[in-house]
Amino acid sequence: MGPFDAVNHVFGLVLPALVVGPLAAALTKWVWRSELRSVRWRRLAAWAAAVAAIVLVAGLVVFGRDGAMATYGVMIVAMALALWWAGFGPGRKR
Repeated sequence: MGPFDAVNHVFGLVLPALVVGPLAAALTKWVWRSELRSVRWRRLAAWAAAVAAIVLVAGLVVFGRDGAMATYGVMIVAMALALWWAGFGPGRKR
């Protein structure tokens, strides 16, 4: 495998996190717009995408392959917890 193929595989692995993380942050800011007025969208998106990427890599290690539905389910729950932490919980910056 060449360097281009390696970069392509890594990008393909984390692409769901890079897409769903910011979308989840935007939806969270929209639903709880008054409560999250002081929390920046970038902060929420970074937390959600980072946690989702970690879960995707962990799913690859645990299941031995990418794309397991259990991994995606855990990714959604982990992103929800990360968004709560960054937006409402102890990790919130005021």
